[in-house]
Amino acid sequence: MDAMRQNLDMRVHDRVALDEIELYSEMLSAVATADRPLTTDEIDMVLGIGHSTRL
Repeated sequence: MDAMRQNLDMRVHDRVALDEIELYSEMLSAVATADRPLTTDEIDMVLGIGHSTRL
């Protein structure tokens, strides 16, 4: 997470886009290491979404 931001040119950035890219990379990493499709609970855990935030 921090390593990615250290390599970025911060003169031009969009905080929301960087956060989305970070979440996407975390999800890709989780999928790449899984030996089966991730469950909804596992996806929520990777994205940092708790059950209390669901509608």
